[in-house]
Amino acid sequence: MSGGTAPRVVEDYRGVIQILSDGTILRSDPAILRPPESFPDVPGVEWDDVVYDAAHGLKLRVYRPAPPPAAGDDGDAKKKKKKLPVLVYFHSGGFCLGSFAQPHFHAGCLRLASELPAVVLSADYRLGPEHRLPAAIDDAAAALSWLRGAAATTHPWLAESADFAQVFVAGESSGANMSHHVAVMRGSGRLPLDPLRVAGHVMVTPFFAGAERTAAEAAAPPPDAGAVFTPEMSDKLWRMSLPAGATLDHPVANPFGPDSPFLEPVAFPPVLVVSAGRDMLHERVLRYTARLREMGKPVELVVLEEQEHAFFSRQPWGEGADEMIRVVKNFVHKGNGAECN
Repeated sequence: MSGGTAPRVVEDYRGVIQILSDGTILRSDPAILRPPESFPDVPGVEWDDVVYDAAHGLKLRVYRPAPPPAAGDDGDAKKKKKKLPVLVYFHSGGFCLGSFAQPHFHAGCLRLASELPAVVLSADYRLGPEHRLPAAIDDAAAALSWLRGAAATTHPWLAESADFAQVFVAGESSGANMSHHVAVMRGSGRLPLDPLRVAGHVMVTPFFAGAERTAAEAAAPPPDAGAVFTPEMSDKLWRMSLPAGATLDHPVANPFGPDSPFLEPVAFPPVLVVSAGRDMLHERVLRYTARLREMGKPVELVVLEEQEHAFFSRQPWGEGADEMIRVVKNFVHKGNGAECN
């Protein structure tokens, strides 16, 4: 190259995302990270893609169990009119990867809609490094604000099937991190959602970090040992998604870091945290739930000892997914207390 040198790769996430020295970002097909897969269909669930943020070109996918056919007797008519809880779901991917349309995410949301049952809204959000945090958190808030508007007007399926007094904000890994930050925004008055009633949050293997390693993170196997998730992978994803130059104590990464908001006065609805015993972040997740409990927040912790980080999207028809759906169903339908005000 005459007059200079070619840009070099300064950051590389598993060959899928590369940042060059001149700031160029290259993306490859994320399908190279997992073999082609097909998943069982889920009869009786319909879905529809909707734009929730036209300015950023963001969509979400609405899932619902198909309403039963019209019937003549009053009992069936009442059954037909029964509204379902709403589960707003944010996918995993370390804030850098993923879309609701990918088969493993789609399969999981089909199961959630069918087996809870619920109206499920699976939302895409802006990804790093093109759009650094807090862009994804802002998009999560925008999706809920869209739902707030849709509660009265926008989508016919929501008007027909959704119980807006039973809205749950859920996610896996980075999506679980987003669920936490939405809870903080709403509970501190920065995200008004009336007339929606947020009845709870579901966080599956949340993606948190900190400048100081936990013992489990420090003892994690090296990247070449075949582990599904390593500290090196986590660090790269955070470097690609946090603001340039930020440390792992940034408030988005570390909910209890030195610059993070004080959570004691924040009103939380019930929270279900699902952790995985073989996740290197398990110790960090235990600390998170313990800190919330010390503050008097209503937190339920379920540990699936034999599972790995982001097990639900890795194996949406696996035993871990079966158990996770069972505990989420119990959480959603047991009338888990009134919303905190």
